[in-house]
Amino acid sequence: MTAESRQPEQTPAPAEPAAASETEATKEPANGKHKTVKVPEAELEQLKARAAQADENWERFLRTAADLDNYRKRVARERDEWIRNTRENVIGALLPALDNLERALGHADAGTPLHEGLLQVQKQFASALAGFGLVEFIAEPGSPFDPNAQEAVGHVESADHADGVVIQQVQSGYKLGDRLLRPARVIVSKGPPQETPGDSVATGESK
Repeated sequence: MTAESRQPEQTPAPAEPAAASETEATKEPANGKHKTVKVPEAELEQLKARAAQADENWERFLRTAADLDNYRKRVARERDEWIRNTRENVIGALLPALDNLERALGHADAGTPLHEGLLQVQKQFASALAGFGLVEFIAEPGSPFDPNAQEAVGHVESADHADGVVIQQVQSGYKLGDRLLRPARVIVSKGPPQETPGDSVATGESK
């Protein structure tokens, strides 16, 4: 076959570009200009409804998260309060035993084996309670009576003390942390004894 009789090879025609999908058609062109796309009214309403539902779900989530946080805080407060009340009740029930040990020490002769044994038990007992936050406080004689931390178990006249002054402490007071567990029991002065008119007459007659 001669070269003249050969048919030229047919170059395949370039394929027609596929129609752009809806997503591609809405992309921003290379020139940076935005292309307006018409959205059907029904689809637009559906998008608005979904956006509103998303906002409502987000608000519901925030409220639920806040409620959960408040619940956790309330449970923590109730737990701490329960622990504190239980500790106060237990230690308060043990205070009479500590008082009895101190009374026994007061009646035991110093230097005897009994006194030394009671002293060691009392120290160990007090140290164990102090480990739970128990603090003893003393009402000093001559100090003003404090109704917030002291309980008056008696009022007596005293020529040596002014009215409203502590004369003697009967029982120690205790605090547990910053809370008063038991007030100090004290005897309070009513001031110097007042002379009655009869006493003045009797004093004048005796002169």
